Amino acid sequence: MTTISEPDMPAIDVGNHEQREQDAIERPSKTKAIGILIASGALLITAVNMAAAIYLYRGISDLRFVEARLAQLGAFEQRIAARLDTVNNGFQSRFEKLDSQLQGSFNEINGNIARLEQSRPSAGDAGISSAEPGVTTSTVAEASSDTEVAAEPTDVDTPRPPKRRIATAPPAPNPAYQRTETPDGKVYYRKIN
Repeated sequence: MTTISEPDMPAIDVGNHEQREQDAIERPSKTKAIGILIASGALLITAVNMAAAIYLYRGISDLRFVEARLAQLGAFEQRIAARLDTVNNGFQSRFEKLDSQLQGSFNEINGNIARLEQSRPSAGDAGISSAEPGVTTSTVAEASSDTEVAAEPTDVDTPRPPKRRIATAPPAPNPAYQRTETPDGKVYYRKIN
């Protein structure tokens, strides 16, 4: 075999056929390796994308669930506010009733005190000192006069008049309802939205 060589060019061996076959075999295996590498990379990216899609779907469904619960929370808050208004009206009516009862009791006590003051003799005769208006002093002479007056019934012996019930005002109307009165006297309430 003849080899032609030039000093500037690399030497080419034409007679080495086995070397060419081996190069041809290596090239397809490198191509296959690159194809397998690209396919496995694409498969890996697809798997990562599917996992991300699953987590994203779960997150979206959780977000929708939370939104539904928040919508229910608004309705729950309205129900609680309505019940608190009802309880508040009930307490207000009870306080007003207690206030009117206390006022009635105070008026009765004031009336009893006024009656006692009117039934007693004047301050000079009864021996009431000006320093202590509620305390009475007695002497032996007054004690003998008390025995004479004992035959008459005193304020302590007289029976008390029965207590009068003072009608309480109805509770304040609930602002969530509108009152409608018909000509025949019936009263209806309609909820205001």
